[in-house]
Amino acid sequence: MDSPPMSLTCAQCARKLGDLVAQLPVNDIEETWKEVELTAQQLANGLRVRDGPDDNHTMLGKTLLPQNLTTLLSSALNGALIPGASRTAPVFEILRVGANLCVEHDQNRGHLLEAGFPQAVVSLLEGYTDTIPEEPQMDPFPMSIAHLQVVKTAVGVLLNATLTYEPVRNRLISLEVAKTIFRLSTALYPPAAWMRATSNLHLLDTTSTDITFDRIAESWTIRAGLSSWAGRLISELQDDVHPLFSQEVLPYLVQSLIAFTPPLLAAPPPPHFTQPSQLRTTLLNTDFDLLSESCSHLESSALDVTDVRLSLARGFTFPAEHHGIPCFSAMLDFVEKGKYPPLWYVQSENGLEGGDVSKKEKAFDDCKAAVIKAVVEVSGDDKNLDILWDDSDDTQPGGEFVSRMIDWIRAFVNGETSGNGRDDLVICATLSLGNITRGESHSTILLSQPHDIARLLSSDVLLAPSTDIKLKHGVIGLLKHLAQSSSQMPSNRAALSAAGVIQRILKSGVWDDRSDFMLEIVQVNAIGTIKHLCNNSVDNACNFILEPVDSQDPPSTGLSQLLALVKRSDIVAIKSEGTRILVNLIRSLWTNERRDEPTSEEEQQTRQQKRLKAMDALLTPACAEALAALIGRSAKHLILINEGVVASSLLSMHRDGGALVLNALTAPLPVEATPPSTGSAPVSTPASTSSETMDSPIIFSPTGASSKIPSVRHALDQLVVTLKSESIPAEVRTNICAFFGQISRRGTGDGLQRLKDATRPLLEELVSVHGQSMLGSAAKKVLDMWISE
Repeated sequence: MDSPPMSLTCAQCARKLGDLVAQLPVNDIEETWKEVELTAQQLANGLRVRDGPDDNHTMLGKTLLPQNLTTLLSSALNGALIPGASRTAPVFEILRVGANLCVEHDQNRGHLLEAGFPQAVVSLLEGYTDTIPEEPQMDPFPMSIAHLQVVKTAVGVLLNATLTYEPVRNRLISLEVAKTIFRLSTALYPPAAWMRATSNLHLLDTTSTDITFDRIAESWTIRAGLSSWAGRLISELQDDVHPLFSQEVLPYLVQSLIAFTPPLLAAPPPPHFTQPSQLRTTLLNTDFDLLSESCSHLESSALDVTDVRLSLARGFTFPAEHHGIPCFSAMLDFVEKGKYPPLWYVQSENGLEGGDVSKKEKAFDDCKAAVIKAVVEVSGDDKNLDILWDDSDDTQPGGEFVSRMIDWIRAFVNGETSGNGRDDLVICATLSLGNITRGESHSTILLSQPHDIARLLSSDVLLAPSTDIKLKHGVIGLLKHLAQSSSQMPSNRAALSAAGVIQRILKSGVWDDRSDFMLEIVQVNAIGTIKHLCNNSVDNACNFILEPVDSQDPPSTGLSQLLALVKRSDIVAIKSEGTRILVNLIRSLWTNERRDEPTSEEEQQTRQQKRLKAMDALLTPACAEALAALIGRSAKHLILINEGVVASSLLSMHRDGGALVLNALTAPLPVEATPPSTGSAPVSTPASTSSETMDSPIIFSPTGASSKIPSVRHALDQLVVTLKSESIPAEVRTNICAFFGQISRRGTGDGLQRLKDATRPLLEELVSVHGQSMLGSAAKKVLDMWISE
């Protein structure tokens, strides 16, 4: 045999490898493979030089070298999953050649792809993956140094071939290599496993006398480097189009979370790692990199992959879903109990520097935020509702998940966690409970003992003016869900009212004029909560209108805050939904209330006086104009027009209300309330004056309108347009006719004449077309009233 090719050029080494490929079919012996190893080693070393006088990379990429590498790799395996002991060194050097050949060289990446080399490397890694257990293991999978080097270098080949090169990247995605890489790297480097095990790193036939600390350190160094490269490769493969992971990977993803959660987090290090060292710092950094990657993948998978969300919820109840690993519980435990590793804070020249620790603390908090988002996404999937909400245990109403979320809120309110800044737990809990609280029965369970959630949510610590807006978002959003059931369940409204929810929201400052990217949705949720609580409730309506808001300077009431918000905001949803509170206030105060509990005559008188005072407070131009603006801006939302009509009609029943309403109806609309000259006709949704109307969902203006509607300058113009349209339900148009009749009884002067001039021909046409029907009779009644005047 030839002597080791220690002085060959890169081109000569490449030709030599080609000759060896040709010899293998007839000379497949150890000496040949030793020569392959030495030749490939020299070529790989030569290709590490990128700025030499000769462009070896481009030249060799155009030769048969890429195809020869693929052939050599296949021949070395000879049909086996992984190389035998005598072939690991040649395979290692072959992989090094491939990795160095394509570094920052797109042409060679393409040549290797055409030769099938990355595909062959993927098959090699799949072979190694087939040797590891199906289920995640706490301890590292035993593997020799030689095989570890092969696996690490194989990952390096794929990483070098993928960077900035879409063809290889797309091929690896199609081969689902991310799952293979993640399973294999996690098996070889389980997060924080070095804190628990050092003796089982090597193959079982390795004697204890051969296991020196140097070999232990070498094994952990390779494993940590492999984990780092695997993480970089998976990040390169990730995009917004192709989800990398399915539910099968969840047990591997949560291993990092478990490692950063007691009791594993608090375990003392083994003897070789008790003192700070460069290796220990490397392992600490690798553990944290794994945590960051795992949390990011959990978040993106929960956002993008339905099966992941469903699997996490199923696993919460059925541990067999994930080979007995409670993935969703591990996520909750990490959010609640996960902490910074104590070894971060050991001062040493080989330890983490102060600045690095601060950055890691911030990044660790970001990891928790990512897992919280994943938890909220899981709870937000409708298919998980019946899994996460469990009524099977009377001692734990709502089930384990519901009880745990409420426990997080209670601990914060009672001061057990607030001092540690754990408002993230409350944010997670309130958003998750808001997602799974559906209907009256769920709300009743949360508002009843032992949960008594209204008292918790209305505490000062959760809704103080200084409370973070993200926390207010979760709390008030959940309150809105609970309040939605109040019209059908008076007991639920009573619980929320007794807890002082309305006043607490008014004191929280969410309706103040502040600039915050989340403030608008919080304001809308606060409006929704109060809107539902003031529906068919004289007491809540009176308190909202009359009761001064503590800690406000100057003093304000709920009504004054609301009117200021509606006038100030340029968000249509806030203006329209805020005005719907006025609708509910008027309906509650102007209609007869049924009270089941007996009250004394004195109490009735006091209550009636308060009611009349509240009614007087609503008899202002500001309220009438807000209702008129609601009608004028709602050309695309028939339900809002109907609500504005009904509330304005009730308001005009008061001796002082007719003139106010008539003036608002015929006054020019503010610019924001004037609909565009083109858009959709009013939505033909059957409207009702029942409580169902008040519980309708928030209305947001749609886009993409196509049909034309007349431009309106006054709310009266919009009513004329609605009354003309035969596509509008007769009930709504009848309500408009009744409204015209009502304000005609109270209105006088030019405003009344303008009403008559604008609507008389239309009313006469309705009588002619609809005759004795409900709509025709209502129109005729108005005309008869005008004739008799």
